[in-house]
Amino acid sequence: MLIRRGEEPHQARRDCVVAIGNFDGMHLGHQAIIGTLLQQGRAAGLAAAVLSFEPHPREYLAPLSAPARLMRLRDKAEALAALGVDELRLLRFDARIAAWEAETFIERVLVGAMGAKRVVIGEGFRFGQGRGGDIALLAREGAARGFAVTAAAPIIAGGRPVSSTRVREALAAGRLDEAKSLLGREYRMSGRVIEGTRLGRRLGFPTANMRLHRRLTPLAGIFAVRVSGPGLARRPGVASVGTRPTVGGKEWLLEAHLFDFDRDLYRARLVVDFVARLRDELRFDSLEAMTQQMYRDAARARELLAA
Repeated sequence: MLIRRGEEPHQARRDCVVAIGNFDGMHLGHQAIIGTLLQQGRAAGLAAAVLSFEPHPREYLAPLSAPARLMRLRDKAEALAALGVDELRLLRFDARIAAWEAETFIERVLVGAMGAKRVVIGEGFRFGQGRGGDIALLAREGAARGFAVTAAAPIIAGGRPVSSTRVREALAAGRLDEAKSLLGREYRMSGRVIEGTRLGRRLGFPTANMRLHRRLTPLAGIFAVRVSGPGLARRPGVASVGTRPTVGGKEWLLEAHLFDFDRDLYRARLVVDFVARLRDELRFDSLEAMTQQMYRDAARARELLAA
């Protein structure tokens, strides 16, 4: 997987098939778009490229109301590569890009930088200043500039199109089975294990602690999980996403306790799949009360994961 600036011409890959979007979460609708991209790329003998934006336009235009990201950039790049995408192009969204007319975006990026021969988008795709560009404009410009446009039909689940918004709503409400049905897999987070205070080890619950590296988190609480990483393959465990209020914590962390496991995971990169939500994060009056609840959480997580 090659990651390049969106406006950077690259002669070795000038002609390509391009899918445009943020692809946050890589849910079933995104996977359908990527499937169309790969099919058209193979048919035309062209590289399959994804053009995305960093930061997300809503994070730039309305940072206080922008939704929580479902995926970090690295996770998205790895998911696209696993599906077979050849190249990820990132267009830095800023005031200059926000001011571009739709035609400018087409000329400078799709034609000038990428040499797009086919463009794949989702229904409802809008682009350019004030979201003035739509599928019809893109198709007209494509006909004049030598590229074809395909609008992938939405994937319907539960009578509504699958979307990142629906995934966020399900995660925030603790409906992990619903999120899984929209994603085609369990929701996951990844991170590198950092050095902690070792309080969990002293309490009999050693944890692998990971920073979230995001402004907002799409889910919080205590969860039954499966953890993968070096020497690990979906190891069962229990995890918390929160700030540890009982011990005066401030930073948001993902803390995972792996069952029947006592190896040092410091600096290892782990992937945590969230299987079921157990409860909210709570502030306890004492470490003893917190530890007793941790034992109950672990027992419940074992039951759920065994089932």
